[in-house]
Amino acid sequence: MRRSYKFQIRPTTRQAWSLAACIEDHRQLYNAALEERREAYRMRRVWISYGGQSAQLKEIRDTDSAGQGRWSFSSQQATLRRLDRSFAAFFRRVKAHQTPGYPRFKGRGWLDTVQWPKDRDGCRWDSQPNQPAARVYLQGIGHVKVNQHRPVQGVVKTISVKREGRRWYVILSCDGVPAVPLPPTGREIGIDMGVTHFLTTSAGEHVPNSRYLAGSAAKLARTQRALARCKRGSERRRAVMQRVAAIHRKVRNQRTDQAHKVALDLVRTADVVAREDLRIGNMTRSAAGTIEKPGRNVAAKSGLNKSILDAGWGVFFAILTDKAESAGRTVIAVDPRNTSRTCSHCGHCEAGNRDKEVFCCLSCGYLAHADTNAAANIAVRAGLALRVAQAA
Repeated sequence: MRRSYKFQIRPTTRQAWSLAACIEDHRQLYNAALEERREAYRMRRVWISYGGQSAQLKEIRDTDSAGQGRWSFSSQQATLRRLDRSFAAFFRRVKAHQTPGYPRFKGRGWLDTVQWPKDRDGCRWDSQPNQPAARVYLQGIGHVKVNQHRPVQGVVKTISVKREGRRWYVILSCDGVPAVPLPPTGREIGIDMGVTHFLTTSAGEHVPNSRYLAGSAAKLARTQRALARCKRGSERRRAVMQRVAAIHRKVRNQRTDQAHKVALDLVRTADVVAREDLRIGNMTRSAAGTIEKPGRNVAAKSGLNKSILDAGWGVFFAILTDKAESAGRTVIAVDPRNTSRTCSHCGHCEAGNRDKEVFCCLSCGYLAHADTNAAANIAVRAGLALRVAQAA
């Protein structure tokens, strides 16, 4: 399996300046390559690809030896590949008749990651059991101390350095990470996602929705008002921007922490976890409409969208899938249609079966919590899908 490890690094003052300069030079390289592609397209010249721009790196490095020439050649190639992937995604969306989203220039603070695509090619991960501290070597920066809080398994393939506020992190992508299967439990469980409760299991257990963004809304609003009063380009504005980013970063970390804990508890207690195959992007689409065809209940839909995004369902699903793969468990995504209005006992489906949080079957009289009934239906559908797959 391929897994990533993220550790905080402790650069010295000089190394921190070098890291910031490295990211700035890669940002300028990205913008220059984007400008060349845009100009070639505007002038109807020969199409410029990654191969052509990568071939120019040697001349650029020789001309600017004190700038671009001091960094790893492979990391600069990775930055150009990043731009190439952006254009590939742009043309893919154009062909699919979606909103294209043409690649944009990266302003200061909008490119905070530099990748070295191969270990020992401009970078090196140094971590030995008998060493007092792990270190990572980066060309042009030197050996940087790493706060390694857990062992790294597998073979290190790529190394990335990321800036988050005033902190620096190294991200290791490793191949061949061994799985650690858990003993079988003989249980199958279904989960129903919600905004009142983060999720409800088919066993009737409720995980509360912590609403981390709503809890930080007042502090975030005050900080954003202070940001609006700052003069653009001033030192005070940059300081307030860091405070705003710190609030969002804390909310993100809280969501991720909850997702890890809930997902770990699920894979420990069940062999098969069934979840809804939700299209979160469609569910959180704006209801504003257009001037000619305005939407209905726009304010209510906006509040629901914010609650869904605050819950972080997408992050949870990704973490649950990764943990299940490592533990040898199975995660099945099932069609969520009519799971809330179908009786899990007799199978009768009718809109009147559900009244807010109470489910009462109009056919057999079965009474239960609406989310528990929906989770039970999800578990039943997953069991059917699993048996069909095994029979095939």
